[in-house]
Formats: sequence, structure tokens, C-alpha cells
Amino acid sequence: MDKTSPVPLYFQIAENLRAAIESGALRPGERLGNEIQLSERLSVSRPTVRQAIQRLAHEGLVVRQRGVGTVVINRRIQRPLALSSLYEDLKTAGREPATTVLSVTPNEAEGETAAALGLPAGHPVLMIDRLRMADVMAVLTQYGLYETLRQQDVQFHSAEEVIGARKATAAEAQLLQVPRNSTVLTMSRVALDPTGRVIEYGLHAYLAERYSFRVTFGPVPQ
Repeated sequence: MDKTSPVPLYFQIAENLRAAIESGALRPGERLGNEIQLSERLSVSRPTVRQAIQRLAHEGLVVRQRGVGTVVINRRIQRPLALSSLYEDLKTAGREPATTVLSVTPNEAEGETAAALGLPAGHPVLMIDRLRMADVMAVLTQYGLYETLRQQDVQFHSAEEVIGARKATAAEAQLLQVPRNSTVLTMSRVALDPTGRVIEYGLHAYLAERYSFRVTFGPVPQ
């Protein structure tokens, strides 16, 4: 770190820590300490350390944990908005995802679920709640599963997704192993086959500090 350089100290600190994380010198789960410890170790002010940590946290490289300090995490998964499952995206990113099935419940379609699936109220459906883990990151409620449907030669043609953000519910916070006020990204998806038949309806909650959506736009019409 060069204190005579015109490059801000917080940026230098962030870049040095990023290099250590990406090289494997700092591994997921390792603690960097709290702001006081880091500022003393680096001989800089706490606001400088705070800026550096905020930069790394925004990029999904570290997370702050109360009573623990700053902890290195696996790089945030960026998911393209395409007809793929979270499992497929994690495998593509070189991660080893695992799934815990929380419940499989015969149910009757009502309200929003019936409307999304294009079914009359009371029509039998199967509701599956799952926890997707690769450093626990998502709670998934599905009416239809991609892998299973593809094995049955069901073709996916198009989908409509609605993305939002909110605070985690008590149940989600417990499953995701995060504080109650943590932010989750939400996505509801309705997928159709080539005939326009609804073949999947899903309600997902992703831990925002470990996950983001990526949108790519084509050329702007002249």
C-alpha cells in the first residue's frame, strides 16, 4: 500500500484484498476481522477500511457478520435471465450445488397459483419446497421441476419473470442461516411450452449478498 500514491487508500486496500481472495491466499470462510482490527493492522482510519470493505461486499467477495467481522465468501453467482435453472447456473459457474427437499405436498391450486398455472380453483397440484445450497443461497417453491420435465421430453419455449427484493421472512432467514433483516432477491416465474401450456410456476428467494441477476440488451433500434 502506497500512501504517497494519488490512488485512494480504500481502493488500494480493496484491490489488494481482492487479489488475495482471487489467488486463493484468502479462502472462503476466512475472517478479515472487524473495522478496528483492520484499521490498526493497516495503519489507516476506520472510514477508509469501511469504504474498502463496502466495495468488496458490493462485489460479493466478503460479507459482514455481527460479532465476527468481515468474512470471505465465494464469489456471487450472476444469473442470466434465461430459461435455465439455478442448479444449471451453479454448475456452469463451477460450483457443486446440493438440494434439500423441505417438503412435497399435494395441494389445491388457489388464487395466484391457480391463475399462474391457468387452472381452475381447487385443481390438484404438487407443491415442492427446496433449499438450494452452494454456500446456502436460495429457497425455492416450485410447481414443476426443470430436470424432471425435460426427462419427460417437455419442451420449454418461453417464460415470464417478475423480479423484486424484500426482507427475508423468519423461516427464510433460518433456512438461509442469515439475520432476520437480511435482503433477499425474489423471482416468480411462469414457463410455457411451445403450445402455450403452462408447465412451471416457481416462487424463489435468493440471498442478495451471494446472488445477482444479469440482463443483456441487444442493439438499440435506430
